[in-house]
Amino acid sequence: MNKPKILILGAGYGGMISATKLPKYLGKNEATITLVNKHNYHYQSTWLHEPAAGTLPADRARILIKDVIDTNRVEFIQDTVTLINKDENKVVLEKSGEIDYDYLIISLGFESATFGIKGMKENGLAIENLNSVRQIREHIEYQFSCYHCTEKKEDERLNIVVGGGGFTGVEFLGELANRIPELCKEYDIDRKLVRIINVEGSPSILPMFDKELVAYAISRLESKGVEFKFGYLIKECLGNKVIIEKKSTKETEEIMAGTVVWTGGVRGNHIVEDSGFDVVRGRVNVTNQLRVPGYDNIFVIGDCANTPDPNSDRPYPTTAQITIQQALYLSKNMPKVLNGEDYEPFVFNNMGTVASLGHGDAIGIIFGKTKLKGTSAAAMKKIIDDRYLLKLGGIGLVLKKGKLNLLSK
Repeated sequence: MNKPKILILGAGYGGMISATKLPKYLGKNEATITLVNKHNYHYQSTWLHEPAAGTLPADRARILIKDVIDTNRVEFIQDTVTLINKDENKVVLEKSGEIDYDYLIISLGFESATFGIKGMKENGLAIENLNSVRQIREHIEYQFSCYHCTEKKEDERLNIVVGGGGFTGVEFLGELANRIPELCKEYDIDRKLVRIINVEGSPSILPMFDKELVAYAISRLESKGVEFKFGYLIKECLGNKVIIEKKSTKETEEIMAGTVVWTGGVRGNHIVEDSGFDVVRGRVNVTNQLRVPGYDNIFVIGDCANTPDPNSDRPYPTTAQITIQQALYLSKNMPKVLNGEDYEPFVFNNMGTVASLGHGDAIGIIFGKTKLKGTSAAAMKKIIDDRYLLKLGGIGLVLKKGKLNLLSK
């Protein structure tokens, strides 16, 4: 009898937890497990704001897949997914051709969504993956290195515009605020010449936090030189400037800048939509068992899934925390899936949220109501980071990649 084939697409948080935990819940003879990812490494997307600013080496956020998964139980294929043929139970890979499956777990991650802003894709930079954040770091350093090399000093090339005041945008602002004084010292530039400008369409930042914590975050970032333009939309991104519009008056303004980083939105991987799945912003409206409606053998987790929240008319937010829980939930219930048994719906257990504001500073809410700010929140942020590493690869991975010194890089 042929063993059922479980195919996992993507080695982000959901794919990696699935690949490491499925073998623990399934016997060797119960199923074959295959993981497909375009790189031979997994990277922690919640760390990307740090290498983007240059405050953490990019390699610290990268983990080789074969250092973590059990290669005796999980086959790893390094290849790029080009199409999912859901009606024939096949996935098309760029180099390896077709691969078939009995059960499919889609965890292909996110892409930047620019919402049609003119010139943003061409001229803006995005925090999407390791290669994109390397480019951001190098671009910023290039602008600083060029400052003294031109006959006429162009102060505007030192300006950095960050579009979006959500989680990623604010955490990047915090790292930038720490990094810019170091760059100024290195390149002999007066810190007062450098502007860090956040453009946000809403009246404030970080809508997931209450007013007290948000006020603290704004105050701390402003004290480090960050400027906020609330209630403004970016209408166009050109090579050396952005054009913004005040929502209330429709008045426009130009901001000269050598670097523009867009963090204002994400969507699910385009491959899901290209493959004919019914999506909203690249995300599939899955059932409460994380299945694709009409395809009980296909599961979607992470940024490609809109997962129903039984206590709301909106889906759960797509965060690393929920993705990890989805992968654990699926892994534990896969024996029931293979046996055709029913199982309880997925319910998200919100352990809290912490947002970094740069080295040694953060805000957060944990255990439902406990507020943290400053060094205690920063320590909790690093505990959360290390907890994922412990869950993924045990104490050895924590010792190799973790942030053990809670108040240092």
